[in-house]
Amino acid sequence: MKYLKSRAKPDFKLALLVIGLSFFGLVMISSASSVLAYEKFKQAGDYYYVWRQGLNVLLGIVAMLFLSNFDYRRYRVLAMPLLVGTIILLILVFIPHIGSEIKGAHRWLNLGFSFQPSELAKITFLIYICAWLESRKERLEGIWSGLLPFVLMLGLISLLIILEPDLGTLTIIILSSIVVFFASGAPVWHLGSLGAFLAVIFSIFIASKPYRWNRLVTFLKPSTETLGTGYHVNQAFIAVSQGGLWGLGFGKSIQKLKYLPEPHTDSIFAIICEELGFFRASLVILAFFYLFYLGLKIARRAPDTFGRLLALGLTCALSIQAFVNIAAMLGLLPLTGVTLPFVSYGGSSLVISFIQAGILLNISRSINEAS
Repeated sequence: MKYLKSRAKPDFKLALLVIGLSFFGLVMISSASSVLAYEKFKQAGDYYYVWRQGLNVLLGIVAMLFLSNFDYRRYRVLAMPLLVGTIILLILVFIPHIGSEIKGAHRWLNLGFSFQPSELAKITFLIYICAWLESRKERLEGIWSGLLPFVLMLGLISLLIILEPDLGTLTIIILSSIVVFFASGAPVWHLGSLGAFLAVIFSIFIASKPYRWNRLVTFLKPSTETLGTGYHVNQAFIAVSQGGLWGLGFGKSIQKLKYLPEPHTDSIFAIICEELGFFRASLVILAFFYLFYLGLKIARRAPDTFGRLLALGLTCALSIQAFVNIAAMLGLLPLTGVTLPFVSYGGSSLVISFIQAGILLNISRSINEAS
């Protein structure tokens, strides 16, 4: 008992924020998914998705509490096994009867429940990169000892996720990894080289498939394809515009009536705008800004390089994911299928988000122990 009382406390503001976002998500899912749930699962009722998400929230909170007490320094030793295990899982999604294909994408494993290994890669790859960067503090300036190994590691994980494909998750992994790479002391000129390389790869990737090029054109001119590739984003625009400043009222969304695709998952922010309006939807954005601030604060005060880089990477991963989702609903970025952290329906994404928060909480605990 004395040990428990003497233990340093984590950042409760961060814990309360993510739990609050998840409960807000449950409320919005109850509205956004009601029509879809009734159509697909009449016997289960309108709250089918809400009950399932509620179980995911409980599982996520348990995982967060456990990892908030698991010393993050141990991840240095576990970094390689975690990454290798993730790579194996990313390969297994392509094996019949183990992985499942939905709408042409191989993103899920059948483990008695559906699981996306690419979601796990957001954490395990960051852990490995942070441990690797800490071990190479003095050698990051060289091409052969710094930039090239980083590009090769990023390329390996990127190739597996591109083959699924899961471009939204890949964007999060690439951007958060680049942030920690340069935060660790890599020279600025590496940024230009890496940026040029990624631009070439992106161009080749877009040009390799006609539908990818069509999606890019639709993003630039969404009004030209209101019933084709631009249907989703145009319906999101309608939802956002109908909400106005104060919204139509909770439960009164029109777009959830089978107009807007994925209203309870990828598109939930559009439903939030439609039902609650611009002012109250802005509070959701402010919540993620506050999450970003709390994460940066933890990173800045972390007692070692590994903790600082890991906190920064996890904070950026959560913030980038939120930005990509919200920006896509507002037409600022192409649609990528990324969920809104803690708010959207989805077990893998939600639990992984809570795991990220749990690791951040443990790093914050180490700050209090050192002070």
